[in-house]
Amino acid sequence: PSIVSITNMSVQEVQNFFGGISQQESESAGSGIIISQNDSELLVVTNNHVVEGSDTLTVTFNDGNSVEAQIKGTDSARDLAVVAVPLDKISDDTMNAIKVATLGDSDSLKVGEPAIAIGNALGYGQSVTTGIVSAKNRKLNDEGVEEDEDSDATNLIQTDAAINPGNSGGALLNANGEVIGINSAKINSSAVEGMGFAIPISDASDVIQNLMNKETRSKVSDEERGYLGIKGYDVSEEGAQMYNMPTGVYVKEVMSGGGAEKAGLTKGSIITGFEGSSISSMSSLQEQLQYYKAGEEVTLTVQIPDKNGEYTEKDIKVTLGKNS
Repeated sequence: PSIVSITNMSVQEVQNFFGGISQQESESAGSGIIISQNDSELLVVTNNHVVEGSDTLTVTFNDGNSVEAQIKGTDSARDLAVVAVPLDKISDDTMNAIKVATLGDSDSLKVGEPAIAIGNALGYGQSVTTGIVSAKNRKLNDEGVEEDEDSDATNLIQTDAAINPGNSGGALLNANGEVIGINSAKINSSAVEGMGFAIPISDASDVIQNLMNKETRSKVSDEERGYLGIKGYDVSEEGAQMYNMPTGVYVKEVMSGGGAEKAGLTKGSIITGFEGSSISSMSSLQEQLQYYKAGEEVTLTVQIPDKNGEYTEKDIKVTLGKNS
């Protein structure tokens, strides 16, 4: 009753054979876990990659009823998101059929103990697979390659419970039915069999709490949308390790007269956070900006370099401008 399926409808621009651009609607499926309820919303945690790029999100509960939902907050660096479903759109019958999940303590997990994965596997509907916790504190990148211990990659729970596309965002449970992890099919390598990975719930709890406390926003129109006034490019994990830089968005240029310039943001700085959420790439920064109008003030977390190549973290308030 605590697990939902999430359908993400998005519109993508596709280049055809003759060089023209057309828009194509695509649909993807994932899972989510009901983690809380406030005065007006039911809150569901999932993976960021399940909801990113969405035009419409639909949450389907275990009784089969579906409700349109909105993104409350995302953290691309940790691949986490919280989705809000308005309570006034959920029928009484559905409310009686669902419940908030019980969270466990992933720090106390032991290798060899049972693990149960529940989610919308392959988009077919809710399914359950079982196994054991086969390893703890694995650090893997998106390609399933293990990272060094000092890497910024998230520690992961490894399990041999089958985790397939569609399971992303669903629950990994212990034998008591407590959520110990959030499954992620994104980091499963096609060359690997018998290994699935989940984000430990204890590691994710602070991020989830921050996302839950955000104001639920709707996307703004292109005409109203606010801009920082920068040109930037991604600092990947590989680039960060090679050049001893933080992961995020490297500010290549600060546009004259823009909000970033007025706020004192300088070329060479690296944007690592937006309104309390981690930023790992230009696309994740753009994803956040879709919800803010020109004239609104936002807080950026920025790493500023000194002469010795060391970085100092600073929060900068920027009033968003219009696209010139």
